[in-house]
Amino acid sequence: MNRIKRYVLCASLFLAALSLAASSAAQSPFDGTWLIKPAQSKLNPKPFTIYTSQGWYHCVSCTPPFDVAADGADHAVSGQTFDTASVTLVDANTIKGVFKKDGKTTAEELGTVSRDGKTLTVKYTGYAQNGQVINQVGTDKRIGVLPAGVHATSGNWVAQSFTDTENDLTTTYKTNGDEITMTDPTGDSYTAKFDGKDYPYKGSYQADAVSLKRIDARTIEETDKRDGTAVSIYKMTVSADGKSMTIVYHDPRADTTSAFVATKK
Repeated sequence: MNRIKRYVLCASLFLAALSLAASSAAQSPFDGTWLIKPAQSKLNPKPFTIYTSQGWYHCVSCTPPFDVAADGADHAVSGQTFDTASVTLVDANTIKGVFKKDGKTTAEELGTVSRDGKTLTVKYTGYAQNGQVINQVGTDKRIGVLPAGVHATSGNWVAQSFTDTENDLTTTYKTNGDEITMTDPTGDSYTAKFDGKDYPYKGSYQADAVSLKRIDARTIEETDKRDGTAVSIYKMTVSADGKSMTIVYHDPRADTTSAFVATKK
């Protein structure tokens, strides 16, 4: 889920966590492997703004925003999961981005606007640290009109739907007393206690630390951090029958929220 792209315990909650941990000899409702169902997602309705004009690409809604020359060369950026970005104008309706970390390609994106200019299709290829490849396709709807003098991919876009490879949609949890271990096929992993403290998050470009708190027997909240800053908050609730999980994902920096449904495999 880190994935989709992929975020303070008070005394009473701490006591509740202790009592729940004491009864965790029975299998936790979170234990098992979960698969997100893209068709059941409710994607963030907030528009995402980009534009390319006079040879420059501007990611206005990126956190933080950045600007690079659209000349196909690598250019340094800061504050992202990558440290260089290259942008190429493939044709009048298509743009390509290549993103690298320490000289290694972490992701590629190819965005193409439909003939009527109303739909943007983005083909995303991600390269996980463990060598796994992620292939995602997203469709976005234009909000407003295309300004004059900019590339066709420019404007305000709202996410409509996506498809993804199973390795990016699958997460496995295993509880052990008062802690839980998360692993996924792309190499993300952590083991953390439900005490609100930071623990190492391994194998991810998006996060390097995680903290957890238990809301109730079927709900936990995960906060992913990078360089000490919260980048993702996930509130995960398992259904009463234990067969599905609702995941509400919030990006605190961009103030965006999406919801996903996963089923136990």
